[in-house]
Formats: sequence, structure tokens, C-alpha cells
Amino acid sequence: MGEIKVSPDYNWFRSTVPLKKIIVDDDDSKVWSLYDAGSKNIRCPLIFLPPVSGTADVFFQQILALTGWGYRVIALQYPVYWDHLEFCDGFRKLLDHLQLDKVHLFGASLGGFLAQKFAEYTHKSPRVQSLILCNSFSDTSIFNQTWTANSFWLMPAFMLKKIVLGNFASGPVDPVMADGIDFMVDRLESLGQSELASRLTLNCQNSYVEPHKIRDIPVTIMDVFDQSALSTEAKEEMYKLYPNARRAHLKTGGNFPYLCRSAEVNVYIQIHLLQFHGTRYAAIDPSMVSAEELEVQKIKLHSSSEQEQQ
Repeated sequence: MGEIKVSPDYNWFRSTVPLKKIIVDDDDSKVWSLYDAGSKNIRCPLIFLPPVSGTADVFFQQILALTGWGYRVIALQYPVYWDHLEFCDGFRKLLDHLQLDKVHLFGASLGGFLAQKFAEYTHKSPRVQSLILCNSFSDTSIFNQTWTANSFWLMPAFMLKKIVLGNFASGPVDPVMADGIDFMVDRLESLGQSELASRLTLNCQNSYVEPHKIRDIPVTIMDVFDQSALSTEAKEEMYKLYPNARRAHLKTGGNFPYLCRSAEVNVYIQIHLLQFHGTRYAAIDPSMVSAEELEVQKIKLHSSSEQEQQ
């Protein structure tokens, strides 16, 4: 039990990357918690948004690996917001506070849905350069909980935790996945009643993504072939919504591939971000990119701009 929590990697992460707390709303109780790692000279970082049960540190393996390769990475934990518009407004204020004009977003489950809603919310003045959607969805009605969404705030914490745990894998899993689930259960235990109630409300409140508003944003859809909380119908809906998206399929990984299949996830993230190397939207320190790679990117950019002009 708790292998990840006592692992050298996790302890190294906690001892080297400070947790920052930022308030951007008039309400002092709305606190964003975040880990910001990598060179601050990078103006278009990759930001991670967690699932209902997650805290900012569930992405510690991505932070360690990607910053080692020269990327700037920010992992977030949301304050208590009760509707999508309020979340989007708060997130926009956070980006303003961090002086970030545009960002790449990696969203897991609820995090992916919120990333899409934020891209939609800012479509007239775009703040999202690209999206990586991991085990995510585009319509909250898939959970058949829209009728209870307005009553989560009344429920005690133990009941809310039971609802979330109901979506965790229950069958036999390999030891690495078991460690990942243990870690997520531990993170879930650290969340208070209002945090959980607000996230479940955002997860189930009647809402869907309007694809015509975000169709020009580069998207990678990341999902798993084994058991996860996401139905096959929900996955198919995502493919239909983003017909031009890159697909990153993992044979296994369950609900939390970023924890238990981190090496594969990190490679897919790099592949996604590669298309921005050599541009002002690169999430990587230019000195960490090889000259040949930059040359290849310039040729690609040049040929794609020529095609657009034709």
C-alpha cells in the first residue's frame, strides 16, 4: 500500500518543486494550488488539469520527466467553483496573473472537459494553443447524473467519496496500476467536502462542448483500451467531435495512465508538443532542441503556410 507516496521520485518531487497558492478572485476562499516547474522564460507552458479525485501532484511523473527535457510545466488544483462559467472566468484570471497569453492544456477526465470549455469560452480571444485530452468526454450527460448535480453540495464527504470510488477499477489489476489507484484514493481522502461536491457538480452539471468554436485548435485524444470509467460511446463521441485529432492509444492504463503508464504518456505528450518547436508557442527551452530538429520544424511550417496560401 502507498508505494508511490514513499517512492524516491515522489519524495524528490515534493522536496524540489514548491507548491504555490494563488488567489485571483474577490473571494479569498478561492485558492488555486499549483506546481510551476521549468524555465520561466517559456511563455507558453503545458498546464495539467486533474480529474475529480486528483490533486496537482498526481502529475508529478510528468513534471519530473518533462522539465528534465527542458519543458515548462504547471500542474493545478482547482478552487471551489460551482459552474463552468465561474471556473473559466477564474482560470482566465489565473493565466492573467501568471502573465501567460496562450497555453497548452493537458486535461484528465473532468480536467479535459474543463479544458475544452475554457477553449470554447476564450474562442474569440484565444488563450488555448493546443489540447491533450486524456480519458476525457465532451458531454456531461454520459454520467446520467445531471438530475443529482444540484444536490451534491448537500451530501456529506463520505457519501461523495463513495460516488467517486464507484468509478475506480474493481477487478484484478497489475501491481503498478494498483499502486496508482492507491495513490488516487489517498489524494481523494485529502479533499474536503466542498472541493469534492463542487468537482462532482462540474462533472455532472448539464453541459456539452460546442466543437465549431474550437475546431482550429490542435488536439490529441489519449485513451486506454482496458477498463476505465469512460464508456465506448463516450470515446466514439470524442473521435467524432475531433475528426482531425491525433490519437494516442494505450493498451492498458485504466483511469490514471499518467500515474501507472507514465513513460508512454510522456512520450505522447512530447510528440504532441513537437509541432510547436521553433515557434513562439513552444513549451520547451530552445536551447534544449537540437539544430536538426528545428530545421525540420521550419521546413514543415514553411510547407504548411505555403499550402494555406494556395
